[in-house]
Amino acid sequence: MDALYPRLLVRDFATSVTFYTAVLRDLVGVEPVKVIPEGSYANWDIDGGTGLVLFGRATMAAAVGTADLPDTTTQDTSMLVMHVDDLDRATACFTRHGATLVAEPQDRPYWSPGLRTAHLRDPEGNLVELQTY
Repeated sequence: MDALYPRLLVRDFATSVTFYTAVLRDLVGVEPVKVIPEGSYANWDIDGGTGLVLFGRATMAAAVGTADLPDTTTQDTSMLVMHVDDLDRATACFTRHGATLVAEPQDRPYWSPGLRTAHLRDPEGNLVELQTY
């Protein structure tokens, strides 16, 4: 079995596509492979494979039969983790495009020797970890 790619379920599809298009263009020069607004679907390929997919939360709720349930927010249950070459540059890029910094770049030797991370929230509130060694 392979883990294929992260798929973020988003409320505001258009804002999320704009955000990730700008960030991925600035950081790695990648444009979306496919954006289908009527299907609430977008994906980007990074290094030859699917790197990120956005999918409308309401579309997924309808597909799995949970559209009538309350849309609640609790503590984070998922996080998008991205390896970057320059943590400070990537953090600045994310915030410039609208992410909210929640934890400054810092060393995390107790997580893994040599690891540095920063934590942000994208415009949807998804938790994003940027990391470098």
